[in-house]
Amino acid sequence: MWLIQFALFGLIAGALARLMHPGRDPMNWLWTMLLGMAGAVIGGWIGGSLGFNVDEGLARWLSAVGGAVLLLVLYHLATARRTAARPGATSDDYKRAVFNDLSRGPNA
Repeated sequence: MWLIQFALFGLIAGALARLMHPGRDPMNWLWTMLLGMAGAVIGGWIGGSLGFNVDEGLARWLSAVGGAVLLLVLYHLATARRTAARPGATSDDYKRAVFNDLSRGPNA
């Protein structure tokens, strides 16, 4: 029963982390759950190392979401394209890029 509870906890924590982290995170619900579960483990370890009691209550949620956000940041740093930003990029260029991305559809 604890595994099902941990999986649901991870799903909610992973979804909250994806909402808080800017940018695209193209992953399904299973990867979101695994992200939240890994974030709970890493966030709990970091919180425990800093001397916080992350075994219950709000501290458990904050450590799980914080750990998942940290994992998302590390993932995006590791997989980001290493291209130089164009010096003349405007908000219209950004809107055009977002529209082009959305026009391809969910299976693109």
